Amino acid sequence: MRIGKQDEPFTSICTSDADSITVRGLDLCEDIIGKIDFTSYFWMLVTGTLPTPKQLFFCNAVLAAIAEHGLVPSVAASRMTYAAAPEAFHGAVAAGLLGCGSVVLGSAEVAGRFYASCVAQANEPGANAAEIAKENILALRADKKAIPGFGHPQHSGGDPRANLLLRLAEEHNIVGKNIEMLYTIRDILPETLGRALPINVNGAIPAVMLDVGFPLSALKGISLLARTASIIAHLQEETERPIGFIMSGAAADKIQFV
Repeated sequence: MRIGKQDEPFTSICTSDADSITVRGLDLCEDIIGKIDFTSYFWMLVTGTLPTPKQLFFCNAVLAAIAEHGLVPSVAASRMTYAAAPEAFHGAVAAGLLGCGSVVLGSAEVAGRFYASCVAQANEPGANAAEIAKENILALRADKKAIPGFGHPQHSGGDPRANLLLRLAEEHNIVGKNIEMLYTIRDILPETLGRALPINVNGAIPAVMLDVGFPLSALKGISLLARTASIIAHLQEETERPIGFIMSGAAADKIQFV
């Protein structure tokens, strides 16, 4: 039974033979190992080309920005899974990553798609960016949806990670249409919602990454890659000072049964 497209049966990422492994046209042993740092390798694997210095700088910056934020849901899920199944380290990592969605961790992808859509509409002849932003914000609110990339339950006065990333974007002159749209949305919020909301890290990350040329369709990969590193750290700590069952018990104590 045929399912989906059948007319392009090839890959451009990696091939190998008895003597060599070729990744994106480069010999793994001769050209990559010991010569290309992992962030550059990640960028090349995803896009097919090595990053420019600015692309590498900002990819490193956003990976560091989103990797760690304490005992967040992805970490709690991983640590509790590991407590229950210490033989399955990989399963505990997967447990945390499976929760990368539109509300927590994966929300950078949602925000990026929203900004890209606003930018595309604003590029139409005669379009006004502020009006486009306002229309799209009102459409979200009509559906009782949050404004992607804005507000934070802890950093209500402004997300320091977002502030830094955007300041770096200004300093390195990479501000493009996506960051400009992010600012437009920020500036129109008080008029549209009746109150201001700070840009959060999942608003800054997609705007910055899109403006330096990272593909929209791979945005969630940034959060997944970064949080994998953090989860591994938490699981290593779990092997030394386990708190998974403590978190599980504390959760049970906080819930009322009716």
